[in-house]
Amino acid sequence: MDLINSQQSRLIWFGHSAFLLQLAGKNILLDPMFGDVPAPHPWLGNERFYDELPIEVEQLPIIDMVFFSHDHYDHLDYESVQRLIPKTKMFYVPLGVGAHLERWGVSRENIQEMDWWEEDSYEGVSVAFTPSRHFSGRGLSNRFSTLWGSWVISTTSESIYFSGDGGYGPHFQEIGDKYGPFDLALLECGQYNENWKEIHMMPEETAQAGLDLRAKQIMPIHWGAFRLAMHSWTDPIDRLLPKAEELNVKVRTPMIGSFLYFNEKQSQNRKWWLKPSE
Repeated sequence: MDLINSQQSRLIWFGHSAFLLQLAGKNILLDPMFGDVPAPHPWLGNERFYDELPIEVEQLPIIDMVFFSHDHYDHLDYESVQRLIPKTKMFYVPLGVGAHLERWGVSRENIQEMDWWEEDSYEGVSVAFTPSRHFSGRGLSNRFSTLWGSWVISTTSESIYFSGDGGYGPHFQEIGDKYGPFDLALLECGQYNENWKEIHMMPEETAQAGLDLRAKQIMPIHWGAFRLAMHSWTDPIDRLLPKAEELNVKVRTPMIGSFLYFNEKQSQNRKWWLKPSE
């Protein structure tokens, strides 16, 4: 796979919420959790649905920016950070998360911590850290010890929204009003349950969030890699698509490991997640 920056903006999905985003000549990673199990110990979590990553960390080009949405194990992974340190220029994290990275060997000068609604820029890329309805913590006694949120990443020609995790709420409208419209919104759509819908939105709400954000197209994320809830593997996409059609929201569903080009004219997504008989 040719990972030299394309003239066109594109991304590769690793499953769950991990992405390589190539934008304006920059290589950007979003929630790069490349470990096998989203837990502090292999015995405490379920392994990935597939045996290998589409691209190994060592095959990645030099990374200009890494973004983390929060410090849960399925988003912030110690071994992944260790492997990324030698090839990463700057880490963008919520308030408090920088302490994790410093303990793991990242230089403080390569960490930018941000609060909700703070803005920054790095080598021509504009960044804003925006709210989400979620929580944080990596142990039994440190819940809410660090911040969590979503990211707006934009250049002079394109704007991307990355939701991280969280329940549905009025913040999507606020973000859309302030920073929209977005060329692409990467929106949580997985690991949900009615019992915890306040912190993980339901698929139908994902479609509505895309509308609130004024996104030209959305992509469902937080599915396709791990089982962290009781719903089936395909339930997120099966529920999202009809609601998105009802709301006239365009959905992109690239296969894990394939390129998605932002401006590609695609009227019909191939349903790669279905069995051949379906």
